[in-house]
Amino acid sequence: MEFLKKNWSNILFIILIVLLIIPQTRKPIQVTLNRIIAFSPSKIAADDRETLEDYNWNLTNLQGEPVNFKKSIGEVAVINLWATWCPPCIAEMPSFQKLYNEYGDKVDFYFVSTEDQEKLQRFLDKKNYRLPVYQPLSMAPQKLQSRSLPTTYVISRDGKIAVNKKGSANWNDAGFKDLLDQLLKEN
Repeated sequence: MEFLKKNWSNILFIILIVLLIIPQTRKPIQVTLNRIIAFSPSKIAADDRETLEDYNWNLTNLQGEPVNFKKSIGEVAVINLWATWCPPCIAEMPSFQKLYNEYGDKVDFYFVSTEDQEKLQRFLDKKNYRLPVYQPLSMAPQKLQSRSLPTTYVISRDGKIAVNKKGSANWNDAGFKDLLDQLLKEN
């Protein structure tokens, strides 16, 4: 018993390592840790924002209907590149769902994944998410390409990239909502 009292932190650390090695427990632990460390995303200073000039990006929704990102010219848009196998992506989805519930009628949301339509739909149904998910039919515009998942971009009405966030974040944060409100007021 004395051994346990002296070494409880080491034992806990070893248990955590073992749980991270086991595939069935690794993903939930990674998701939980990502949720704990997720903060509000940083916005890019107005003077440092790049302009998205190319909106030509062919997508399809999960019902198979074609959509072109050009429909978001002049609108505030949130683009999230994600996958169902990505723990940081999964970690930020609840905050995105809450944000979408509040801003879905004001902001164009694009949750883009290259995964199979059926796999994406099963994931959404299992988690009870009602997010607009798309699959790319063509390459994203150069300024919206990333090798990291998740990556999220926020585009202002005038095409400025206000957020370029790699990694998970808390998207339902008051600071981020303030940014969206500010972008929605701009013409």
